[in-house]
Amino acid sequence: MPSNLTQPSFKFTLENSPDSIKESILNHLKYSLARDTHTATLHDWWWSTCLAIQDRVMERFISTMGKQTASGARRVYYLSLEYLMGRLIKNNLTSLGILPNAIEALKDLGLNPEDVLSEEVDMGLGNGGLGRLAACFMDSLATLDYPAVGYGIYYEYGLFEQQIKDGQQHECPDNWLKFGNPWVITRKEHAVTVNLYGRAEERVDQDGKKRYFWVDTAKLTGVPHDIPIVGYGTETVNFLRLWESRAHAEFDFDIFNRGGYIDAVQEKMRGETVTKVLYPNDVTETGKELRLVQQYFFVACSIHDIIRRFKKTPSWQWKNFSKHATLQLNDTHPSVAVAELMRVLVDEESLSWDEAWGICTEVFNYTNHTLLPEALEKWPLPLFQKVLPRHLLIIYEINSRFLQKVAQKWPGDLEKMRNLSIIEEGAPQYVRMAHLAVIASRYVNGVAALHTDLLKRFLFADFNALYPKKIQNKTNGITPRRWLKACNPNLSALVDETIGPEWTTNLDKLVGLEKHASDKSFQERFAKIKRQNKEVLSELILEKCGVSVDPDSLFDVQIKRLHEYKRQHLNLLNIIAAYQELLDNPGMDIVPRVFIFSAKAAPGYYMAKKIIHAINAVGEVINRDHRIKGKLKVVFIPNYSVSLAEKIVPAAEVSEQISTAGKEASGTGNMKLSLNGALTIGTLDGANVEIMEAVGRENFFLFGMTVEEVNALWARGYNPYDFYNSNHAIKRALDSLSGGYWTSGDYQSLQPLANNLLQGGDPFMVLADFNAYRETQRKIDAAYRDQTKWQKMAILNTARMGKFSSDRTIQEYADDIWGIKPLK
Repeated sequence: MPSNLTQPSFKFTLENSPDSIKESILNHLKYSLARDTHTATLHDWWWSTCLAIQDRVMERFISTMGKQTASGARRVYYLSLEYLMGRLIKNNLTSLGILPNAIEALKDLGLNPEDVLSEEVDMGLGNGGLGRLAACFMDSLATLDYPAVGYGIYYEYGLFEQQIKDGQQHECPDNWLKFGNPWVITRKEHAVTVNLYGRAEERVDQDGKKRYFWVDTAKLTGVPHDIPIVGYGTETVNFLRLWESRAHAEFDFDIFNRGGYIDAVQEKMRGETVTKVLYPNDVTETGKELRLVQQYFFVACSIHDIIRRFKKTPSWQWKNFSKHATLQLNDTHPSVAVAELMRVLVDEESLSWDEAWGICTEVFNYTNHTLLPEALEKWPLPLFQKVLPRHLLIIYEINSRFLQKVAQKWPGDLEKMRNLSIIEEGAPQYVRMAHLAVIASRYVNGVAALHTDLLKRFLFADFNALYPKKIQNKTNGITPRRWLKACNPNLSALVDETIGPEWTTNLDKLVGLEKHASDKSFQERFAKIKRQNKEVLSELILEKCGVSVDPDSLFDVQIKRLHEYKRQHLNLLNIIAAYQELLDNPGMDIVPRVFIFSAKAAPGYYMAKKIIHAINAVGEVINRDHRIKGKLKVVFIPNYSVSLAEKIVPAAEVSEQISTAGKEASGTGNMKLSLNGALTIGTLDGANVEIMEAVGRENFFLFGMTVEEVNALWARGYNPYDFYNSNHAIKRALDSLSGGYWTSGDYQSLQPLANNLLQGGDPFMVLADFNAYRETQRKIDAAYRDQTKWQKMAILNTARMGKFSSDRTIQEYADDIWGIKPLK
C-alpha cells in the first residue's frame, strides 16, 4: 500500500428495514421530485424507489472507491462497445439483499411492487450476447470483489425498437433516455477532448528529436456517465463509465448574431451524432465512418481516463503502469485502443517506441467472439487514414516490426506474411483490427473449448504457430443472480429450500439437486413452477402478439440475434413440414407445441429480416387454421430484450441451439435456458459441446453434422438441390415459401428465402441438416409424453450447470490473464 495513503474507514448510515426504505422513498418523492402521494404517478414512485436504493448503493460505492484507491490495487479495465444491462432496480435490490424489505415498503405505501419494478425501461446499451456477457462479467467482478471499471458508450438511442407490421420488422428509435435515468452519475469534471481527422506532421522538437504531431484536427468532448455495479452479498460496488459525445465548441455566437441561427448550432449537432445510436448501419460509407469514429471516440476517452487515474498514484512511473492496469478488449471493436495508447506514450509522453510497445504488450488482452472471417472487423485503408491519420502511421510501424519477426520464423514465405499482416492487400487495402489485437495482446482467448480449438487450428493458425502460448480458452458464463434467482424466483426459492442458498455465489452447489431428480414430489413441485411460468408467458404472448396459446403445450423456444448461421429458418422449415404433415393426417397424435421466436435483425441485413417475415407469415396461417386443432402455434414476440428474456427463459421447455457446427463461438442463451430446466436440441457447436458433457448425452437432444463433417461436405462440393430433389418434405416446404402459400398468393415476398437456400447455395447447410433435425424433433415429441422422465432430465439440466457461472469465468480470467486479486 502506498505509504502516504491510509485505508479509509466508512460507516454505513442508512438502515435497510422496510420502514427506513419507505421513509427514503417518501423523502425522494417530496424533496427530489417535488411530488406528494396524491399527485405521484407510477413513474414517480419508481424513480423515488430507485433513488432510495441508489442512496444505499452510494455508501458502498464511496467506500469501495476509497479502498481501491488507497490500496493501489491493479484494476481490470474492460473495454466493450456494448453492455446489455436490462433493468437494474430488481437486480440491485437482490444484490443488496433487501428485495423483501423493499417489497414490503412498497406494499405499505399502497403500491403494487411488480408494477413499480416493471416501470423501468431496459437500458439501450447493447444488442446481443456480446453485450449481455459484458454485463454478466461486470456483475461477477463486483461480486468477487475484484477492482474493475467497465468502459463503453452512453448511447442516446439503443439499437432500435422493433415493431412488426404486416409480418415484417420495422425499426423505430429506442429512446430509452426520454425521461432520464436515476442510476446515472454524470462526471463532467472528467470530460475528455478527442481529436479526429486532420493530418500527421513530422517535426523536430526542442530536444532535436523527430516527432509526429497530429494537427488541424476536428475536436469532440467526451463526457463520462457512471453506472454503479453492485456486487451480490458484498460491500463492493464497481462502476461502468460510459462516454457521451458533445461538441467541443457548442455555439458560435458571432454566426448567431448575424442571423445564422441554425448554422450556429451545427457543430453541436455534429458532435452529438457520434453517440446517438448503437451500431449505426454500416452499409453506407457514412455509416462506416461513423462506426469508426464511435470506436475511436470511446477508447480515446477511456485511455485518457485510465492514464489520469494512474498518474494520481504516488510516485507513478510508466514502468509501473502494468502493475496498476490491465485492459481487456471485448472483441475487435475497441482494438484501436492499441494504436491510441502507443500514440499517447510516444507522441505525448515522449517514451521510446520499444518502451511504449513493451507497456502495450503487458497490459492488453483480447477476447475473440467470432469464427466467421467476414465478422472480423477491418477498415478500408483510405477511410482509416481520413479519420485517424496518425494512428495509421503507428499501425504501419507496428506491422513493419511484426513482419520482421514473421520473416525470421518463416524466411522467404511471402504467403505467411500476407496472411499475418495487419494490412490486407487489395483494392482498396484494409486494416485488419483482429490482427492488431492479436499482435499487441499478452493473451488472446476464445469463449468455448471448441471455439478456441478452431481459433488455433484455422482462424488464427499462423498466429498460434508464432505465439504458441498466447491463445487460451475461457468458456463463457452467466450470472446466476439474474438468470435464476431474479428471473425465476419460485424455482430459486425451491432450490434454496432443497440445498440451501449458497448456490447463488457458488453454482457448483446445484449438483445437490441431482439426488432429488427422481423424487416424485420434487418433480411435481419443479413441474408446477414451470407451469406457472408458462402461464405468465402465455399472458404476455396474448398481450404482445394477440395469439392465445395453451400453457399445457410444449414451449419450444429460439431466442437470440437473428442471423443465418443461427438457423432460425431451419426451425421454420421443420414447422412447415410438421404443419403439412398434419394437414395430410389431421388425426395424427402429436404433442401440442408452441414455437416461440424472439430476435432482432440488423437493419441492413436483408436475409435476416426476410426470415422474420417468413416466421410471421407462417405463424399467421398456422395459428388460424382450425383443421389442426391448435396442435401447432407459432409466435414471434417483438422487441427482444433482457426483460423479455427474463419472462421467456423460465417458461421454456425446449431450447433451440441449432447453429451450423463451427459457426457459433459460444452462446450464453443456451446456458440460461438449461439453467432454468429447458432441454437443449443442438448441434456440436460453441458451448453446446460443454453443456452436453456437463448435463449428460442422455439429457441433451443432439443432431447434425460436426465441424469436420461440415468441412468435408464443402470440400466434396455441397449442392443443396441434391437434398431438395431427394427429400419430399424439404421440397414441399420450400415450394410453399416460393409459391405464395403463406402470403395469399404473393409468391415474391418469401421467394428470396427459398432462393437463398437453393440458388444461393445454402451457405449454412440448412438442408443438409434438415433430416437429422426433423428426426430429433420427433424424439422430443416422444420424450415429452413421459413426464416423469422429462422432469428428471429437466432437473438434471439445472443441477449440472455449475460450470457455466460467470463467476467461474471471471475467476479464470483473474488467475490466468489479468493477474488481479480480490479486495475485500
